[in-house]
Amino acid sequence: MSETAAEVTAAGIARLAGVGRAAVSNWRRRHADFPAPVGGTETSPSFALADVERWLRAQGKLAEVPLRERVWQEVAGHPAGAVTALVHAGCALLLVRERHADWLELAAVSDDRMAALLPARLAGVLDRRFAEPRAVPPLGAGELRPSVALLRGAAELAASTSARQAFEFLLGRHLDANPRQYTLTPPGTAALMAELAGPAATVLDPACGTGALLRAAQRATTLHGQDADRDLAALTALRLALHSGADVRVQAGDALRADAHPVLAADAVLCHPPFNERNWGHEELAYDPRWEYGFPARTESELAWVQHALARLRPGGTAVLLMPPAAASRRSGRRIRADLLRRGALRAVVALPAGAAPPYGVPLHLWVLRRPDAGGPAAPELLVVDTAPEPAAGAGRDRPDWEAVRTAVLEAWLPFDKHGTAPAVPGTSRSVPVIELLDDDVDLAPARHLPPPATVGGAAELNGVRDRLTAVLRRTGDLTPPPPATPETGPPGPSARPPGVTVAELVRTGAVELHSGGGGAGSAPVLTEHDVLTGQAPSGALPAGPGDPPVLVRAGDVVVPVLGSGSTARVVDEDTAGAALGRNLQLLRPDPAALDPWFLAGFLRGTANHRQASSYTTTSTRLDVRKLHLPRLPPAEQHRYGERFRALAEFEAALKLAGRLGEKLVQGMYDGLTDGAIEA
Repeated sequence: MSETAAEVTAAGIARLAGVGRAAVSNWRRRHADFPAPVGGTETSPSFALADVERWLRAQGKLAEVPLRERVWQEVAGHPAGAVTALVHAGCALLLVRERHADWLELAAVSDDRMAALLPARLAGVLDRRFAEPRAVPPLGAGELRPSVALLRGAAELAASTSARQAFEFLLGRHLDANPRQYTLTPPGTAALMAELAGPAATVLDPACGTGALLRAAQRATTLHGQDADRDLAALTALRLALHSGADVRVQAGDALRADAHPVLAADAVLCHPPFNERNWGHEELAYDPRWEYGFPARTESELAWVQHALARLRPGGTAVLLMPPAAASRRSGRRIRADLLRRGALRAVVALPAGAAPPYGVPLHLWVLRRPDAGGPAAPELLVVDTAPEPAAGAGRDRPDWEAVRTAVLEAWLPFDKHGTAPAVPGTSRSVPVIELLDDDVDLAPARHLPPPATVGGAAELNGVRDRLTAVLRRTGDLTPPPPATPETGPPGPSARPPGVTVAELVRTGAVELHSGGGGAGSAPVLTEHDVLTGQAPSGALPAGPGDPPVLVRAGDVVVPVLGSGSTARVVDEDTAGAALGRNLQLLRPDPAALDPWFLAGFLRGTANHRQASSYTTTSTRLDVRKLHLPRLPPAEQHRYGERFRALAEFEAALKLAGRLGEKLVQGMYDGLTDGAIEA
């Protein structure tokens, strides 16, 4: 690939060479021929990517940049910004996919000639795929010239995978690098929303963001979208065009203030609207005909989106919106909720577990709506479903067990959608007569209208939990460490302690490999931070689609969380081996000939060790694993310590299990006594 003006930061150089940022700083100080900065700031300079690559190769620090990394650096260092680079790459990849012969002809000419020919070729494919006015603006030769190397690289990447996968990789990298800039709808949530909407030929998302909901509408022949962010609308249009052969009609603009599809009658509307917006157009839209169910209050922007969705449906069409739970019970919205119920437009309210979508700590709701047929009878019942208690499969930002959530929701919705009613499932779902909901509050929160779940397993299961707890407590007593022995000479002074070594020194000598978690895509289960802290089996999941290979753990690895104030280190066993390393975790892989893994894990957990290796911010503590110390001891001594640490770990695991069983028994007793399942 030819050289361009693409730039790369010190962090990008470190990623290219597979080293830490400190190594890049050392190279700049020690090597007079290290490339000079060409941009950035004094504290965060940027360098010409081509110059850096040449220098790394000359120094023997880089044999060949992986194609994926090289193309990504072209995107990240593009002089017009990463978003512009992604738009250019998406256009070229669409040309590669739609008119491959045209691309091959362009690829054979010089860079300048390619830049001159590209605008007409791209215009041809964009005109065919997108309706006017289209979200992707016309591109000129001057704009495209700095992107030629990127476009060649993106096409080469597409040749090894596909045009769609190449764009997904680049866009995914950009979204990961800017997590606060975009509100994403996870694939599990998007797929469930599409299933609730049912088969639909024409689908609209009036706040389409990155296009996750429209991508989930697998059978659609026409995809309509709109987003207030012009750049995001262009990226989403390209993403959808590369994803399928559907007719893509995505435009930029605020759908409430400047609706791009005013006469659309869609089969389905899927929407994850912005939450809690005060400036949604309350003043200028007071007499808008879309407010068929009532004029939303300034604080009820979500109900404005609900009515916009209903207004863009054909009679009988279905809308599914992701909503904050407060929208089901705020007093300011009760009149609109009541009218939605009276006229049969609101068909179901589903409470999702926390972690379904941003904000991840809040259990969001799904509202399923249907545009009533003119003159048709109003639906007499509303389906409420509560999946919030479903067990989570992740940590931190908990990842719900989507298979369990999907099953619970669809088993309630499908018969209700067919018959207008469904049998109640205690604690999970119920078909509620609308008349019961039309009180002063019109509170639609599912948990408030569900019969309480039966005590799990009744008295028999509680007896089983009690028996397990008794056995675990007995084992905990057997595992309790003996009284600690005090050295006859008293506590050792500094001179009596064996000489120490840092993890950084062990990494340099090859005694330990250090890996960070959080990347990758695939089917392997993920060992999350929560799993390490609780001692549970791997419970996370990798994203679907292309991505960097994840770090897979092996038996004997030591995994350490890097956030939080606790001291924890987990030795991977055979049952956990093969899982992918999750976010906020670092893995130490000791050379068995040099280090006992239990000895390593035990000394890493020392409180004083953590204090000297931790840095602090206003909200969290971060551990620098490289600064952790452990003593230099011969293998026999390491093994002696390792056995003691292993015994302590077994004792700790037994204590945690006893705590979980105790909590389950206590709550089960409370529930059984209060609902009459067991006698006092």
